[in-house]
Amino acid sequence: MSDGRDAADGARRTELMAVAEQLRPELHRYCARLMGSVIDGEDIVQDALTRALIAVDEMQDITMLRAWLFRVAHNRALDMLRSRATRAAEPMDAAENVADDSAPDAVEMMMRDEAIRTAVSRFTELPILQRSIIILKDVLDEPLADIAALLDLTVDSVKAHLARGRARLAEINATAEVQPATRPTSEVVARYVSLFNQRDWDGLRALLADDVRLHQSKHPIRVGSADVGLFFSIYARMDGVWLTPAWLEDREVIAVFENRGDAKPNYIMWLTWRDGRISFIRDYRYVRYVVADAELVLADAVRGRCDGI
Repeated sequence: MSDGRDAADGARRTELMAVAEQLRPELHRYCARLMGSVIDGEDIVQDALTRALIAVDEMQDITMLRAWLFRVAHNRALDMLRSRATRAAEPMDAAENVADDSAPDAVEMMMRDEAIRTAVSRFTELPILQRSIIILKDVLDEPLADIAALLDLTVDSVKAHLARGRARLAEINATAEVQPATRPTSEVVARYVSLFNQRDWDGLRALLADDVRLHQSKHPIRVGSADVGLFFSIYARMDGVWLTPAWLEDREVIAVFENRGDAKPNYIMWLTWRDGRISFIRDYRYVRYVVADAELVLADAVRGRCDGI
């Protein structure tokens, strides 16, 4: 009897986590803009899914998973933003007449289009509540009632914040720089890219610190140079992969092209260094949606901004 119950619980757990994985890109669109960073946004998503894995046995209704994940991610993002002392207070205005129709008018669609086109980093110039509501409404097209439930507000309050946020976002976009500035490539990243493109896997392994860690979403963290060294063995079996130095959100990263002739990179890697050796590798191969909204500035001959990858 218990075997049958265990099997049923296992099947339900598998179903819930499959649904959670399907929600991952949408959850990232929200978290990235809330944090103003596609990298920090993925950290929030990873944390929310880890918490879901812990709480999955207590979740009775799979239809509630989406709202639960967004609430967990929202609260986690707020905790991180508070720790940076970036949360801004915002006075309430009277509610504006903001539409919530299934077929919005032309003005409504224009406002949504502006939010979708807005660079992820610019959202941080909005107060957090305005930021959250604009993302939910104009980027993810959530109903006002659902936004109000998530944020514990009235619908009229949501409308007020939405109207003010849209006006402020238009001002931000009107004065924003069109293209991020290019920056030089560091010697360590240039060496890593050169060795990789030459397929010098032993040379890359020699760069690993003894306690190096490798993080790939959806996979356990690898620790230690011997284990992480297998990372290069996997890439050794992949033809055509080509790396290019790049910058993203004031971080020096590496753009990964699965074929050298591709117009845009498929995903990124992010490395940290200690005393000239690699102490941490973050490989985004399995979460490619991270670069979908990234302001990625490529170095050298392919220098330029890649929006909407």
